[in-house]
Amino acid sequence: MMRQLLMPDWAPGCALPQLPLDELQDRVAGGVRALVIDVDRTLLPRRSADLPPAAEAWLRQAGARMPIHLFSNNPSRRRIGSVSEILGFPYTVSAAKPRRGALRRVIQDLQLPASQVALLGDRVFTDVLAGNRLGLYTVLVKPIDAQGLPHPNDRLQMWELGLAHHLAHPLWEKWL
Repeated sequence: MMRQLLMPDWAPGCALPQLPLDELQDRVAGGVRALVIDVDRTLLPRRSADLPPAAEAWLRQAGARMPIHLFSNNPSRRRIGSVSEILGFPYTVSAAKPRRGALRRVIQDLQLPASQVALLGDRVFTDVLAGNRLGLYTVLVKPIDAQGLPHPNDRLQMWELGLAHHLAHPLWEKWL
């Protein structure tokens, strides 16, 4: 059980702006029909409030195809709201991922089955875990840098991946 909760459905090894949108939509039976996207380190680089142009272009292309909801544990309405204002997408702050309450409300507002909603984020223990707990299609992307490229040597994600691997190892499952 722990293995399924910590394993993303897709980990393409790129940052969000390099994610092939056509392939993402085709990965789910019936198609991905909406996106819930983490903001910090998925759209905005660490310690920056500036949306990289490559991320903005990707979001505009995706937003022309399907509804997008920005979803963040960050409590800053100013930080998350500034991205929302640029793009015109609804957003949630203080989401408390991996708890499910706020994410359930977003899915309900989208009026789609959870299986047709993809959650895109850079964290295993918040984004992937929250999405998997509700049956969303989870995509683990690399954290973004200021140019919209994968951040090199992201220690937090590498640490989380290592810990998730150990926790989800079959020998540990009987103890969890």
